[in-house]
Amino acid sequence: MATVTLTKDNISSIINDNAIVIIDFWAEWCGPCKRFAPVFEEFSEKHPDIVFAKVNTEAEAEVAGYFQIRAIPTLAVFRDQVGIYQNSGALPPHAFEELIGQIRSVDMEEVRKKIAAEQAAPTA
Repeated sequence: MATVTLTKDNISSIINDNAIVIIDFWAEWCGPCKRFAPVFEEFSEKHPDIVFAKVNTEAEAEVAGYFQIRAIPTLAVFRDQVGIYQNSGALPPHAFEELIGQIRSVDMEEVRKKIAAEQAAPTA
């Protein structure tokens, strides 16, 4: 599957309608973003069951602001509609492959239990 362009108009449906979504926040002027783009595209072809989405932070400042993007490139990952990862910096291919393996192995039942426990805990 080729990468998809993520905008404020389609972000909800893309995250809600797919099991795994990996988002690349980038900008045209960003050298590391340009170097990472072919890796991101290659992995979108290699893992067709995952949605690989790109957000141009210049064109979609509202989306970038919502995710509090302060450095690019930044990757954000949603699994079963839950944000499970966000980190800045371009990854080399082997590290990106490792990340995808970790994403696939996350126990989402355990993640949901932790979220529920945090939401139930009294705030100090």
